[in-house]
Amino acid sequence: MFIRTLLFYAGYSLLTGWFSTTGILFFRFAPLSIRGRYLITWNRWVLLWLRLTCGVRFRVIGDIPDGHYVVMAKHQSQWETFFLQYTFFPIGIVLKQELLKLPFFGWGLKLVDPIAIDRSNPKLALRYIMDEGTRRLNDGRRVLIFPEGTRTPPGQTGNYARSGAGLAINTNTPIVPVAHNAGQYWPSKKFLKYPGLITVYIGEPIASTGTSSKELNTRVRDWIEAHTRLAENAASTPGSNISNAA
Repeated sequence: MFIRTLLFYAGYSLLTGWFSTTGILFFRFAPLSIRGRYLITWNRWVLLWLRLTCGVRFRVIGDIPDGHYVVMAKHQSQWETFFLQYTFFPIGIVLKQELLKLPFFGWGLKLVDPIAIDRSNPKLALRYIMDEGTRRLNDGRRVLIFPEGTRTPPGQTGNYARSGAGLAINTNTPIVPVAHNAGQYWPSKKFLKYPGLITVYIGEPIASTGTSSKELNTRVRDWIEAHTRLAENAASTPGSNISNAA
């Protein structure tokens, strides 16, 4: 697994360098619809390379809704950041500003117009999420928020911030909840990647009308955590049925 993971990171580095450099050179001033579509191909290649080198596959249970909405997802690893940006494109992901300063990775990430926040100032960060999230939703795009704020190991639940629920209520848009068990195969803060099947659950849109941000946030959290447990338990069940695997 060490050799396979090393091979993955070698290809990952080359893909990151290629797409960030060519994106800046040839697509920097192109419309987001063109620039973003090119850069998001990077995500797809990373997932394919991960499958080829480390044997990490995935299956999706549920449908991707049309239209614009807020996506709230479980955050266990880096895998879902690649998967969700590609799957729900066009989408603006809420992330910490520090990521945009990383050589190549951050340069490429900046080109897809993320919502980069300063986590040292929570009040300012919340206002920025509301303003920039509203702009993207009004433009017909989607907004991706990891409500736990940071990666949470499998089997654990972080504190769910209300920013996603608040944004949905303020813009009268639904929330699409997403659960998965990617942390079992791409563990946070660990080098090795492990072969297996990631299960991703995509829920039906949850309406944001006639409710408070606390109630909506609790409803979304309960759905995500329940389906995350389903995904984690399925991963440890020998001979489990595998369908729609990629």
